[in-house]
Amino acid sequence: MHAMQYALTLPADYDMTVIRDRVARRGHLLDEWEGLGVKAYLIRERGVHGSPVNQYAPFYLWNTVAGMNSFLWGGGFQGIADDFGRPQVRQWTGLAYEEGGAARSPARVAVLRRQPAADDVPLAEIAEEAVRETRRLADEDGAVLAAAAVDTSRWELVHFSLWEPATPKADGDAYEVLHMSAPGRDRLPQAL
Repeated sequence: MHAMQYALTLPADYDMTVIRDRVARRGHLLDEWEGLGVKAYLIRERGVHGSPVNQYAPFYLWNTVAGMNSFLWGGGFQGIADDFGRPQVRQWTGLAYEEGGAARSPARVAVLRRQPAADDVPLAEIAEEAVRETRRLADEDGAVLAAAAVDTSRWELVHFSLWEPATPKADGDAYEVLHMSAPGRDRLPQAL
């Protein structure tokens, strides 16, 4: 599994209905993308749920590198680059994935938390803790799914979770989920 995200931080007075309309028109285009586990179309609006910014920041869980590369290099990503400029795309290697108790419910909120991997802790212990945290999040009431991944160039962990209730039981930046494409969700690996 590979995780990926790009974030388009927009002006403070940006009309976020532009992004909502864009997702309503185009979101379905990845509903059957080969190699994609999950894409959550995420936004944050300035002043809503404590967000300091307007932002469009979709988050992806890929089953295959080929699917991810096909998206980035084969045209799917080109629409973003054409309309907003080419953003930096962050990538993480997957450590864990778990379905939550609300897996069949629509995801309304996403929570993303980044944290550095402690220098004084063995890497195996860091990975084991990430797996435990993923399971803990997935076991919370209202969790749709949870995942953990690591960027080894920065030794940064990312914990990603989707929630059915508007008040998730997770710490981190909260996003509204506008749409979710999940053609290969059932093929995402459960853990290391």
